Amino acid sequence: MTQSHEANVVQQFGPQAAAYVESAVHAQGMDLDWIEEAARAAQPRHALDLGAGGGHVAYRLAKHAKAVVACDLSDAMIGAVLETAAAKGLSNVSGAVAGAEQLPFADAAFDFVACRFSAHHWRDFDAGLREARRVLSRGGTAVFADVVAPEDPAMDMHLQTVELLRDPSHVRDYRPSEWLAALGRAGLQVTRARTLRLRMDFPTWTARMRTPEAHTAAVRSLQTQASLQIAGYFGLEADGSFTLDTIVIEAR
Repeated sequence: MTQSHEANVVQQFGPQAAAYVESAVHAQGMDLDWIEEAARAAQPRHALDLGAGGGHVAYRLAKHAKAVVACDLSDAMIGAVLETAAAKGLSNVSGAVAGAEQLPFADAAFDFVACRFSAHHWRDFDAGLREARRVLSRGGTAVFADVVAPEDPAMDMHLQTVELLRDPSHVRDYRPSEWLAALGRAGLQVTRARTLRLRMDFPTWTARMRTPEAHTAAVRSLQTQASLQIAGYFGLEADGSFTLDTIVIEAR
């Protein structure tokens, strides 16, 4: 049965809301520390966690912002985030259900916008970045963290293929050069960019998305047939686990 991309995203992530709240990969990491570091420096009045997922950015922002809005396309995900925030005693976190391409907020509504592991699901990457820019006040800080594809075309194609087989709501892991160009088009000036390597445990990575057995087998088949260069770059392991690149970009 065919459906819209947005419905596909909600179908993939809504039932897994609790899993993303509890996910160790999403709940920690140097990238998350860097986002909190930027928030600590900015001390924002109104902060936005764009594409909140399990809400791990929102929980960190809540320590430094007067008010935080966690925004996600899945109402189930936002429900889980608000429940967790309440359990943590974070009374300054509220929620909104919306896609990144059409945010229900006024121009310049936030002086801090953070987006982590969300943009690779957006139907329209440029539109999402334009909206992030629109709702950010003049002089405000934006921080984007996401998986990035290698600049090498063959390695890029390998990553996109295994991502799509694992999760049909995947659109694209953008290359660092694509990120920088798109942020410029959106009117955001990059002030800092840092990269990290992130190991993905294959059994956990597929289980979190409830990847069908046939798709899991297809990913393993691609991995076993990968070139030495691709296998080496991604650090392919015997059980399918691998390592990929992430980026954290600060902009104004």
